[in-house]
Amino acid sequence: MIKDILKELESLDARIEALQNPAEEPDTETRLLGSAGQPPESEAALAELEALRSQLLEQCRDLTAADRVFLARHQGRPRIDEYIDVLFTDFFEQRGDRFCSDDASIYGGIARYKGVPVTVIGHRKGSTLEENMQYRFGMPEPDGYRKALRLMRQAEKFGRPVITFIDTPGAYPGKEAEERGQGEAIARNLAEMSSLTVPVIAVVTGEGSSGGALALGVANRILMLENAVYSVLSPEGFASILWKDASRSGEACEIMKLTAHDLYADGIVDEVVPEPLGGAQRDHKQLFAALDAALERQMTQLCKLNGKALAEQRYKKYRQIGQ
Repeated sequence: MIKDILKELESLDARIEALQNPAEEPDTETRLLGSAGQPPESEAALAELEALRSQLLEQCRDLTAADRVFLARHQGRPRIDEYIDVLFTDFFEQRGDRFCSDDASIYGGIARYKGVPVTVIGHRKGSTLEENMQYRFGMPEPDGYRKALRLMRQAEKFGRPVITFIDTPGAYPGKEAEERGQGEAIARNLAEMSSLTVPVIAVVTGEGSSGGALALGVANRILMLENAVYSVLSPEGFASILWKDASRSGEACEIMKLTAHDLYADGIVDEVVPEPLGGAQRDHKQLFAALDAALERQMTQLCKLNGKALAEQRYKKYRQIGQ
């Protein structure tokens, strides 16, 4: 299972780093682990560890759907602020929905991509428990979706392409969210995104579940990272509803066809962005380079279409799903 492989890789990485940086004092755990009885400074030990790491990474080529769900939820995956910092320039955050409040679990604003003004919007998760509590683990309330819609309307007004980043277990299910019209806010986003006359590209970077994900996903092009997942609900929720047993979530993962390769084969996703072996968390730089190339390719194609053609193409794309 990928969880066990990653645990071994983490240990190997620490030992290799200690050998590559002998001036740095290895921690107690690293000293105790050693390497097949060989001295830490040995070049032979380093070669042996690197060969073992390569063998482990090769096991990450043929992952199960449950493995990909685990990677999609991995805490070390890049967050939206990291994507924006690396892929865009001149980012200016915009806050508030102009109705009630500002929802920090939706992050967005104006930026430039390759010199072109764009609007960037996405779900925001935290890197610490405190941040995740603040952002509700990437689960927006209605204020967040209305903020996103406000930014999309602004993009429509000024002719800016929209790029969204999807990474959420779903919309926030709290009582206050329902009182302020959670369902209506999501439905309105779906309706208005359908008619936008600017290019819209959605990138599923981690876990995309339910209407909470789809509210940012009505796009001309949908890109998915190789180990991201996109589905109507979580595998645990699926198993609970179908079998009354959440522990069968691994079985549900296979049935739901929620991986990037499954969705690409069904024509729902337009491009699968490769990740480093072992998951995006192992090499952010490599992932950013692959995603940058994919975004540039799709943006170039879409910018050749006029407004009416973009809206029609988006409409036809979703009407054809399931046929």
